[in-house]
Amino acid sequence: MPKIADIEDTPNPNAKKFVLKEPLTWGITRSYDDAAQAMGDPLASTLFDIEHVTNVFYVDHWITVTQDGRADWQELMRKLADPIRAAPAASEQSAQLASAAAAGAIADLSPEDRDRLDRINNLLDEQIRPYLQGDGGDLHVLGLEGNTLTVHYQGACGSCPSSLSGTLSGIEYLVKSIEPDVEVVAV
Repeated sequence: MPKIADIEDTPNPNAKKFVLKEPLTWGITRSYDDAAQAMGDPLASTLFDIEHVTNVFYVDHWITVTQDGRADWQELMRKLADPIRAAPAASEQSAQLASAAAAGAIADLSPEDRDRLDRINNLLDEQIRPYLQGDGGDLHVLGLEGNTLTVHYQGACGSCPSSLSGTLSGIEYLVKSIEPDVEVVAV
């Protein structure tokens, strides 16, 4: 049962980041835009049962919850705290699932495209993801097809107005430093 160490504001006024003392997962991100997507995930399903919750994103030692903008944060945080505290902490099985998921994402790529994607992900790991995660979100690479890199914002970044404008341009500019012809598309 993870204990809440801190609750942080994010650049998205409709999202809060709960920093936990124990991890929920080991590297496996969970991102849901509605209750239907969260079916099968007890924590996310319970959070979506709370009125005004519109997005749930979690990985490792933190969870970001986004609301519709109509709830009082103080009241909503009290309602969110109990299910977050009651969630089971990560296990060794979670670490094994993370390794399998990472291997499956590149299975269909040519060796050259795997190398390209590895270089891009390393760059994102070093220079982009820490900042997004610090703000309660993340960036998931969905694929590399030709010169198109498809990404998906998660957590607080998913509904933040700056993610689809300034942040996306910054990511594309950075990726172009190693892959000059790549276009970055967010879905």
